[in-house]
Parts: sequence; structure tokens; C-alpha cells
Amino acid sequence: MNEHAAAGRDKFNWRSKLINPVLDKEFRLRMRTPRAMWTLFFYLFALGLMSLSAIYLTQGMSGRGAAFNPEQSKILFYFLSMAQLGLIAFMAPGLTAGVISGEREKQTLNLLLTTQQSSATIVLSKLVSSLSFMILIVFATVPVYSMMFLYGGVSPKQLVLVFVFYLFMMIVLGSFGVLFSTLLKRTMISVISTYGVTLFMFAGTAILFFVMQSVMDQARAAGTISATTSYSWVGHIIALNPVGALYSILDPSISDQAFMVNRWSGNTQPKGAPMALWQEFMIVFGVLAIFANWMAIRNLRPRLRGRTGRK
Repeated sequence: MNEHAAAGRDKFNWRSKLINPVLDKEFRLRMRTPRAMWTLFFYLFALGLMSLSAIYLTQGMSGRGAAFNPEQSKILFYFLSMAQLGLIAFMAPGLTAGVISGEREKQTLNLLLTTQQSSATIVLSKLVSSLSFMILIVFATVPVYSMMFLYGGVSPKQLVLVFVFYLFMMIVLGSFGVLFSTLLKRTMISVISTYGVTLFMFAGTAILFFVMQSVMDQARAAGTISATTSYSWVGHIIALNPVGALYSILDPSISDQAFMVNRWSGNTQPKGAPMALWQEFMIVFGVLAIFANWMAIRNLRPRLRGRTGRK
């Protein structure tokens, strides 16, 4: 009897260290609902149906009995990857931009702050719990992606890197959402701010890259810039774009094109890009995500910090 009781206590202690009360409460509220089950079912059903339809239509256009072209499989993989990235960009800000401000509006934030949980535990638990269901949805699509391996054209390394990139994007956008939710009092303003940052990441960096690329081409045509000069710094702009970063995983050669390496005939010596677009993207936004979480933790208890400073 004592052995069973000791084993139960050890199990409880292990579970309490891994999942704190805030995280446990959020998991129960988000995962144990019929809506979560049906959302996952219909999303996987739609994605699987779309993939099977694309394979069927492609084989139909190729003729009966024709083998599935690996290039067609690669295009389908690209399409599904970009569609998943769009899902993340649409869902992550909405899931995280109200986790703290929502507690403040419901007047439950003060109760949460009186618990023994630290500011870091509260912020990180809110971030993980908010993204948990989306992580489940995205990683549940792995069997759908596995159909691509039946026809070739996609390597396991690419698939692993794509899903690592998905997880990283969730954390980055979620960190921005938690930051704005902590700094801003209204959930609506926090959501708008988070979506604004997301829009700049996707559209603003792309527009800025094409503008600067056009400026450099015009300067070269006018003779202002030497034709043998490699303007690799322009690629650093598109490296901040999630679509460009993901595409560099799917097609590694896009990194050289983005950095304009050997773009002009005057460049006779081979030269590679400083690094892949996705690598630079993860370095830059990894630092920004850490900074965003640190700022959220620091500003979660502004009044307590102010009193301590006056003393």
C-alpha cells in the first residue's frame, strides 16, 4: 500500500513539474471539447481530399496508365506547404493576441498574478497552450504529406525542415501576439497590432525587396554601379519574408537568386549566398521572439516593478 502511494506521489510530482496549473487548465479547456475534435477532422478531411483530387486530376491529364511525374508531386508538395503557412499566419495571431488582455478584460488577471506562478511561467504557459491546438492540427497532416513519397520528388529532409519551420513560425507569431496582449489593454487593438506585424512580414518585406531590386537594376543599367559587383545585401530583405524562407527549403537554389549571386554576366567567379534564406530568417526572428517573450514577462507586473523601484 505504501509502495503504491509512493509511486502515485512520484507520478504527481513529475507531472506537476512538467505541466504547471496554468498550462493544465488551458489544455483542458482547449483540447477536451467536441469542437476541437470536429475541427481537426474536417481540416484533415479537406486537406486529404484536396491532395487526392490533385493526384487524380494530374494522372487524368497525363493519360490513363501514365506514371505520376515526380515534378508534379513536387508542385503539390509546394502548394500544401504554402497553404499550411497561410493557415499558421491566419491562426497564430488570433490565438495569442488576447491571452493576457483577455484576462485583464475579464478582471481575472489580478487573481492569476496572486498565485505562486512566476511571470515567466504564466507568459510561456499561455503561449504554449494557445498554440497547442494549432500544433496538433499541423502535425496531424504528416500522413497527408507522406503520399508525396509514393511518387518521389520530395526528400524526407525537406519534410522535416518544413515542419520545423512551421513550429518556429508558430512560436514567432505567438510571441508577438503575447507581447502585444501584455502591453496593450484592449484585445481588439492587440489583435490588430499582431496582424499588422504579420502583414509586414509577409507583404511588406516582399514589396521592399522588389523595390530595392529594381533600384539596383536601374543603377547598374545607368552605369552608376559596376556590373561585376554582387549586391548580396539585397537578399537580406527577402530573408525576412516567411514565404521566401520556406521556399528556400523547398528549392535551395532560390537563395543564390535572392542574393543576386552571379546574376550578371560580369561575375566570372562562382560565389554562393552567405547563408540560406530560411537559416537567416530563423536567426533573426529567433532573437526577436526571445526579446518579445522577455518584454512580455517584464511588463506582466508593471505595478509591482514600479513599487520595487521606488523603494
